[in-house]
Amino acid sequence: MNFAMDSLTNRFKAALAEGRQQVGLWCSLASPISTEIVAGAGFDWLLLDMEHSANDLRDIYVQLQAMMENATNPVVRVPSDDPIAIKRILDAGAQSLMIPNIDDAAQAERVVAATRYAPRGIRGFSQAPRAARFGRIPDYHTRCEAEICVIVQVESRRALDNLDAITAVAGVDGVFIGPGDLSTSLGYLGQQGHPEVVRTIEEAVGRIAKAGKHAGILTPSEELAKRYIAAGTRFTAVGSDLGLLARNAEALAGRFRTAS
Repeated sequence: MNFAMDSLTNRFKAALAEGRQQVGLWCSLASPISTEIVAGAGFDWLLLDMEHSANDLRDIYVQLQAMMENATNPVVRVPSDDPIAIKRILDAGAQSLMIPNIDDAAQAERVVAATRYAPRGIRGFSQAPRAARFGRIPDYHTRCEAEICVIVQVESRRALDNLDAITAVAGVDGVFIGPGDLSTSLGYLGQQGHPEVVRTIEEAVGRIAKAGKHAGILTPSEELAKRYIAAGTRFTAVGSDLGLLARNAEALAGRFRTAS
């Protein structure tokens, strides 16, 4: 019983509250094997992506299981702000959710409500989901909301215009800047490292931190990662499983092609 009780603590959320930098890796391969491998590599968190990958709910379920023996914390990016999807992912045991394409405060309020039971929200009640360790955490339903980490993703010019209102929403724990879509929205398609994009992101990170919320970002560039950390990001993804596999495979093949 003690193990089940302890399993409810969201270590990722606690680390952010303590101000500790959380370095992460993006996971898009939809494989419990690859997720288990990188979960033991030493990252603080892994992003299990459902928006731009082949992951469905069953894939997420088994990847959450694959991560259980490691200290690395899972964050699940849901495919949309659909409250049914959010409910099912929470029931599967995810405690930290990233919701993409949040453009204004009203939308942020709706996704927070999707993570709360009535009367504070609209999350449907399930008696003994995996999140409650199938009923082995008897007070799960009264304790879970304090451990849920809601991260909204800001990735458009409109979202930047509404950033102060979004960060003011109660229940929003973090704001993740999506550099790909944001650079596109700003007119710099495929140019995440463009000076104007970088300047805009650094400014947004400062606004998020000033509002008392945790800022996050993904960048495969170590130089940019260090810049964004210096600007104030608190959860920073520095690469992806797909990128590691593709680029390292190409490099290995290239070395032998050159040798021959």
